[in-house]
This record gives sequence, structure tokens and C-alpha cells, in this order.
Amino acid sequence: MGLGGTKQRVIMAFLAVSLMACDMRVPPATTTTPPPVTQPTLTVDTVPEPSQVSKDLATYYLRLQNDLLSQGLLRGDGGGPDTPYSDAQLARNFVRIALFNEYRDDSDFQRPQATISNLRRWTGPIRMSVEFGDTVPLAQRDVDEASISTYAARLSRVTGVPIRLTDDNPNFHVLFLGEDDRRTYGEELRTLIPNISEATLRAFVNLPRDQLCVVIGTFAPGGSGYIKAVAMIRAEHPSLMRSACIHEELAQGMGLANDSPGARPSIFNDDEEFALLTTHDELLLKMLYDPRLQTGMAPATAAPIARQIAREYLAAGAS
Repeated sequence: MGLGGTKQRVIMAFLAVSLMACDMRVPPATTTTPPPVTQPTLTVDTVPEPSQVSKDLATYYLRLQNDLLSQGLLRGDGGGPDTPYSDAQLARNFVRIALFNEYRDDSDFQRPQATISNLRRWTGPIRMSVEFGDTVPLAQRDVDEASISTYAARLSRVTGVPIRLTDDNPNFHVLFLGEDDRRTYGEELRTLIPNISEATLRAFVNLPRDQLCVVIGTFAPGGSGYIKAVAMIRAEHPSLMRSACIHEELAQGMGLANDSPGARPSIFNDDEEFALLTTHDELLLKMLYDPRLQTGMAPATAAPIARQIAREYLAAGAS
């Protein structure tokens, strides 16, 4: 109870003494029994202790973050004079990142296999939920929810797609799961994505250590418009790597589904130079939702339009 409980007991003792003194001088006319006082029940929300495997992963990812930072990686400056790019480079990066998939639809996430794809994006509002595994500390949940809220607003502003955070029939689930949570999440994931392949489901549950985070998007049969997405962020990540996963997976869930080693400055590049969405990446997202491009458009049709859009954006100083 702490000091509050001690103070309450002291006050009650003084009242008892005062009543006893009055009783000695003035006999009471009647004796009544006061109603019992019901003390409020205090509940303390707790989370389960993570396993040693989860703790070891947290240690590993903290060391990895510090190692990358010591190499000048995980930049958060969005790019600058040392990372110039032309409209031709912007258009080429768009084609490679927006019109290819990093993995096959039935992937096990073990080996990236870039495959050509029609243009994919959301065609309606996004209802985004933020969900947590049991082992995620309560204070961390508040931080993560705030991060998602801020970043979702940025994605909405750049793309023009309405995005709101809600638990009411969400179509974009952002999961923060510890190792212990994720390994038992298979059936819940199948509920979220009923047509998920067994290979993808197994890969999600048994995600290797070097797979930092993941996003899965689904479409209507034969369509190219997203109808649902599930992003998973490891709860063991330290702050900057956590933010990096949020930025990349949610942006990929908007339709920039591939990575490219030639994209710079960009988070869609596995060299980890940039941790947070860059100005270059914002242009890619803006291009993806430009009305001159159509959902389901073939790469051969979309590529020349993308080149024209890139020229216009950079000529207008959008970079």
C-alpha cells in the first residue's frame, strides 16, 4: 500500500481515540453498528515473463543494432547531399520495387525470389489495428501504439489513402509479438488469412533469427487490390530497429513489395543504410498512388508512365 495506506491507518486511529474520549463524558443515546466498509480491490496488470530464448534474442538484436550504428548504418536523416538521385533512377527504382514481389505468394521467407507483378495497391480505406502478444510490456505497448499512429498518418498524407486506427473490423493488422507469442500464433494467423499457404504459415511461426520482421498482403481472387495485410514486428527489437521494421513493413504493406540493391537513399534496400522512410521512398509511395497509374496495370504499361511521373516530381522540386 505504501505511504497512502499508512496515512489512512493513522487517521483511522485518531478517530477511534476521539470517539473513546467522548464516550467517557457523554453516554450515547443509542448504539448503531456502522455498515462494513468495502475496500476497493486493486488489480495490477502483469505480463508473463519471456522465455530465455526471447531474452537471448533481445540481447542479440541490441548488439546487432549497436554494430550497425557503429558502421554508420541505420540512418534516420532521410538522405542528403551524399545521396543524390535522378528522375531516371527514381523511375527505375519504382519499377523494381513496386512492380516486382520480393517473395512468391506461397513463400517460406527463406530465400527472396523476385517475381514480376502487376501494380498492387489499396483501393479503399485502411482500418489499421495494433495488436500485442501477451509478453509485450504494457509501457512498451503505449510507445508502439503512438509510433504506429504517427506513421500511419504520414503514410495517409503521402498516398492519399484514408488510414485510421481502429479495432472495428480492421483490414491491416500490425502485430507486435515476442518469440513465445509468435510460435503459438498459427491458428490466429489462419483466422486472419484463411487462404494462407501452409509454407507461409510454418515460416511465420518458425521465423529465422535473421528475418527481422514480415508483412503478408492478400488480394481478392484474380485481383490486384489489397483486401487485407498483416505485419509482424518482433517484440525483442530495440527502439531503432523496432522503428525500422515499422517503417519498412507498413510501407511494403501499402504496395512497395520488393527490395532493390540499387535504391538509394531508401529503406527498400537490404544494406540497412537507412532505418527510416526517406524522401526518395515518399516519392515512390506518391507515385504508386498517382491516379495516372491504375491498380492491376501491367509493368510494360506502368513503366513509361512512371518515368513521366518521376520527371514531373523532380522537376517540381518534390525531392
